[in-house]
Amino acid sequence: MPEYIHWLGHDTFRIEGERVIFTDPFRIRKAARADIILITHDHYDHCSPEDVEKILGPDTVIVATPDCAGKLPGNIRTVKPGDRLTVKGIDIEAVPAYNTNKQFHTRDRNWVGYIFTVKGRRIYLAGDTDHIPEMKTFRADIALLPVSGTYVMTADEAVRAALDIKPSLAIPMHYNSIVGTGKDAERFADGLKGKIEVKIPEAE
Repeated sequence: MPEYIHWLGHDTFRIEGERVIFTDPFRIRKAARADIILITHDHYDHCSPEDVEKILGPDTVIVATPDCAGKLPGNIRTVKPGDRLTVKGIDIEAVPAYNTNKQFHTRDRNWVGYIFTVKGRRIYLAGDTDHIPEMKTFRADIALLPVSGTYVMTADEAVRAALDIKPSLAIPMHYNSIVGTGKDAERFADGLKGKIEVKIPEAE
């Protein structure tokens, strides 16, 4: 794992580059002040007001979908797929995230993943999504991909997603919390062996 990327479990990462960025804060144990919080959609395990408050500072900017905005305190910038913005010097793109073969995250809700640049590396946070055709157009150096199945893509589908995106590093997420186990992460790593480097994170 790059030393500036810390997995806190589920889809929650603390990324410490030019700014401190948290993604989908959920079940935060050690509070740290966030410069930017990225929230992908309004399910309780991604848009958690009580967890946001643990890391919210007076200057924190929250980037989230409109359905999250009414639940959250602070300075909020709302986004939909296709939006691009710069927050505190960090370039952020909102990209589509949706299910193709289930109904938990339908495309019409306009939920998102994010591609953002830290330390010159483009990091893709997939959000809750299946392997979607748009991934062929995503450019990312590091891809944070769900692997648990049930609500998101399976490990095997995530392998195909990674092969579309072609990052130099892929990191599995969305397991060992509500659904999925470490075996899903290992299956993902095995599927990419010799093709794309995978780091299985240890939750902090």
